[in-house]
Amino acid sequence: LLARMGEAKISLPGGCAIGTRPVDLHLKAMEKLGAKIEVINGYVEAKVAGGRLTGNEINFEKVSVGATESAMMAATLARGETVLNNSACEPEIIDLAKCLTAMGAKIEGAGTSQIHIQGVEKLHGAKHRIIADRIEAGTYAIAAGITKGKIILSGVEMWIMKGFSESLKEAGLSLTQISVNEVEVVRDVDFIKSVNISTHPFPGFPTDMQAQFMALMTVADGTSTIEENIFENRFMHVLELARMGANIESHGSMAVVKGVKELSGAEVMATDLRASVSLVLAALAAKGETKINRLYHLERGYERLAEKLVACGADIKVLY
Repeated sequence: LLARMGEAKISLPGGCAIGTRPVDLHLKAMEKLGAKIEVINGYVEAKVAGGRLTGNEINFEKVSVGATESAMMAATLARGETVLNNSACEPEIIDLAKCLTAMGAKIEGAGTSQIHIQGVEKLHGAKHRIIADRIEAGTYAIAAGITKGKIILSGVEMWIMKGFSESLKEAGLSLTQISVNEVEVVRDVDFIKSVNISTHPFPGFPTDMQAQFMALMTVADGTSTIEENIFENRFMHVLELARMGANIESHGSMAVVKGVKELSGAEVMATDLRASVSLVLAALAAKGETKINRLYHLERGYERLAEKLVACGADIKVLY
């Protein structure tokens, strides 16, 4: 909005209550590009003198996917060159750069820690095929693993799952690119193997896969440790998994998961998006029926999840 209109007013964001989620990196980036910003009564109000942003060097204090994306988009229409240092390297950054480039933007270095953008006067329409949601793909891969199943992920390329695919393989899942945009996932071991993970920005293990992986580790053979380094309040699913018979101890940013032979169905409550889908995964492997409350968390991030799992043989009913 700033790049196109020269001014913008938006409300402060919400989202899952998984810890501090400041927007300061976004706002500081816009200020570096020439915007004057005020936060008034829960709204961010921003204006650009002269109506056009100006390129600059932006040094991110922390790696942030969203801040990298918003700065990159704004810089495409800014006057002059912008350099983004300590940028996020996620596949989504690469994909956004491809889309913007197809629209006439001049971007180099997407997927590395330093991105150079040469501002252009305007963008034009283009066709672009968006990459698959790697977290959704990973979630379905774990669904196959936790149920000793076999599925094909359609529209997926293996490279987007870098960061967690090796951990899945170590746990006993086989992931194979069987065509240009199809990945076959098979659990080819009798017992899931315990694997230690630690969440980090890409290419590390993504925080958005942590809860799902913990669900898988609840039925693993052995003990695993899971360290959460991104958000300080992202173990809320631990207590709910424990209701289903999981053996998990959490202390601060570390959780120790001792695999059990079998989970049991229970009535549980979703606390956030990824926690809710971890309960679905656990329920697929549990003996008996599981009822998951507060479904709205799940529906924020997964399109027709129940319908897709039912097509793969799951027994799920959505009750509104």
